[in-house]
Amino acid sequence: MRMFVKQKSKLLPLLLVLSLQVGCASNAEKEPDLDSELSSDTAAAEPLVHENTAEDAFGDTSFEEQQSFDADFDEAGFDDSSFEEAASSTGSTDSLESFNRAMFSFNMTLDRWFFRPLAVGYTKIAPQPVETGVDNFFSNLREIPKVLNDVLQWKWKQAGHDTGRFLLNSTVGVVGLFDVAKHAGLPESDSEDFGQTLAVWGVPQGPYIVVPFLGPYTLASGVAAPVDWVSHPLWYVDSKTVAYSAVALEMVHLRSELLASEELMSGDLYIFIRDAYLQRREFLINDGIVEDDFGDVGEDEEFDF
Repeated sequence: MRMFVKQKSKLLPLLLVLSLQVGCASNAEKEPDLDSELSSDTAAAEPLVHENTAEDAFGDTSFEEQQSFDADFDEAGFDDSSFEEAASSTGSTDSLESFNRAMFSFNMTLDRWFFRPLAVGYTKIAPQPVETGVDNFFSNLREIPKVLNDVLQWKWKQAGHDTGRFLLNSTVGVVGLFDVAKHAGLPESDSEDFGQTLAVWGVPQGPYIVVPFLGPYTLASGVAAPVDWVSHPLWYVDSKTVAYSAVALEMVHLRSELLASEELMSGDLYIFIRDAYLQRREFLINDGIVEDDFGDVGEDEEFDF
């Protein structure tokens, strides 16, 4: 997941500096013993040997300074900067956090006692080929609202690509049960929804909000959600029993795909899911073009160890 890679990538320079500090400090403690064994000829060359010591590179690190460094390390690795970056990119803030946390708690309770047990049972009953077929079927249906938003965003090439996928998988792929288009050079593209279309049209995303039963949205994506619903083919199925059953199956299937990701979640789950959602929205709105902010090192700068 990008967030994880992004957050972990920010830790790498600090981990490297920390390891060098500890290693250099350890070598500095051993220097008196080494110096006492050096000959007079070697001692004459001592300034050259000590040009790159810990004192020259980092200064003499005291216990208080090390504590300060560790605090900075913890802050850099576990602060909320990822949310600030995603929020600034999408124009969304968490001004409704108190309400959102209450709704998040409600949704998590509902998931714990209802959706997750259904998802676990579904994975135990359905063989992997069946799960793959279900996933392909619903992914194929989602191509239709995707094409609509491609056109509304003036992405004609992408609209042709997604239309070709839908036609090929709906016919040769047996109503979408098999992803034939992928093997024909038409891989599945990133999802498009009306919330992304509004963002392309310049509509601000508004605050982050957690909706009961439905989960996280930005205000703009929440307002746009009904357009996504009515543009989905299941909306026009005459039999409500068939339509509701298909929607329920899709929800259970989508929840089952998240079971493996639960091990990656840690810390405050509200913040974790909020950051993941906003970064995902940023990725989709910008068509995968996300600014690379790996540290503050410029192209011409180098680490001098």
